[in-house]
Amino acid sequence: MTDTRGEDETFIGEPIAPKPGTFEAARMATGGPGLPLVFRWRGAEYTIAGVMETWRSQEPGVGMDKKHLYVRKHFYRVKTTSGEVMTLYFDRKPPSGRGKSRQRWYLFSVSRGEPNRSLAG
Repeated sequence: MTDTRGEDETFIGEPIAPKPGTFEAARMATGGPGLPLVFRWRGAEYTIAGVMETWRSQEPGVGMDKKHLYVRKHFYRVKTTSGEVMTLYFDRKPPSGRGKSRQRWYLFSVSRGEPNRSLAG
């Protein structure tokens, strides 16, 4: 895997709102989460032009299952139609309990390489 991140990458760590009906079904057919091809972040809508890179993070199981690794997050480095390079991730195990968000999709980072929109909140 080639690391395509640059020094101009900015950590965001905020939830995104996937547009219903825009999930990539081919990824779901192979057991992965369906990448939303259109989503909203900070009031703006973004459309994914292409996926540049994918990877997963894993963690060991708990209790009697400590010897197995489980996929925790699916990461996607994407380029938008407006030129941003963004890293999105899907959290397979969102926080549970009363008052906890069940949000699953997040914007991890944005590259300021060719932005057409301000990254200021």
